[in-house]
Amino acid sequence: MTGKEKVQYEAKARILKALAHPVRLWMAEQLAGGERCVCEFVDVLDLDFSTVSKHLSVLKQAGIVADDKRGKQVFYSLRVPCILNFMHCVEEVIQNNSARQAELAK
Repeated sequence: MTGKEKVQYEAKARILKALAHPVRLWMAEQLAGGERCVCEFVDVLDLDFSTVSKHLSVLKQAGIVADDKRGKQVFYSLRVPCILNFMHCVEEVIQNNSARQAELAK
């Protein structure tokens, strides 16, 4: 692996790590429908404001979301909506694994 390739794979891994938490993955999927206020996530997730903000900060640092402060509220949106296009493939892997487990259980 070349130095350039290593840097590229490390960048990919940072993005995947940011999405590799159920709450952050859910947030990213919700943002696919349009921008959301932090307060909306707090209400739906029943988490405190600081926890929600930390999750959004991880997504922001990875370049997945952008923020827009409007007065006292902060709104988040996906920087690159196609980030979630790979989810159908992940779901196929889950279905394949389930089918394989069912076959093994017979």
